[in-house]
Amino acid sequence: MTRADLDKQPAEVRAMFDDVARRYDVTNDVLSLGQDRRWRREVLVAADPKPGERVLDLAAGTGTSSQPFRDRGATVVPCDFSVGMLRVGKRTLPHLPFVAGDGTRLPFADASFDAVTISFGLRNVVDPDAGLRELHRVTRPGGRLVVCEFSSPTAAPFRVAYLEYLMRALPPVARAVSSSPDAYVYLAESIRAWPDQPALAARIAGAGWQAVEWRNLSGGIVALHRATRQVTDDPRPGSR
Repeated sequence: MTRADLDKQPAEVRAMFDDVARRYDVTNDVLSLGQDRRWRREVLVAADPKPGERVLDLAAGTGTSSQPFRDRGATVVPCDFSVGMLRVGKRTLPHLPFVAGDGTRLPFADASFDAVTISFGLRNVVDPDAGLRELHRVTRPGGRLVVCEFSSPTAAPFRVAYLEYLMRALPPVARAVSSSPDAYVYLAESIRAWPDQPALAARIAGAGWQAVEWRNLSGGIVALHRATRQVTDDPRPGSR
């Protein structure tokens, strides 16, 4: 079994997610105490998909986060670079158009989507800033970005307890339920190293996104960042 390091070499990260794919959704449900379901609902509300819109769900894994967009009438494209995840997704949700793709080199044309989302995946991209720029590129002018990611609890005592849970309690629980428990040691380490809410907002703005805002979920364990692509960014000739 493969465990990635914090330098996030793509081959190692891909192999790690291939290893955890079979029990990925069950493990997430256990480790988050069921909160992952609420977080997915909040992503849907923030993205606000309309019937007929095209939505890219990057780092979609098995497609669990993608299906709600289809239920709303949007055309959703689940994209992930883990073939293991895609295989599980195709078995459980065969009606979704899964696409293999690298977040730093997306296989889509400019301005292809009305909304783009990435949930718990930006932290695993070898170059998150490049990933944010790619998401900007494939979003139409006026389109929306939603990033759902682990973050920094806002209350100091809770933050201490949460970090204690990550480093001490999470690995033993993962050993009991995951097909690749070492991957969840990486999860804990990568969460600790990830920027807090204002720092991530600054990086999103630095990638060209406008009107960046965020909202804390579960006391800041997770943060939901939302932004838009400026309407005047349309690169097509004669569009301005």
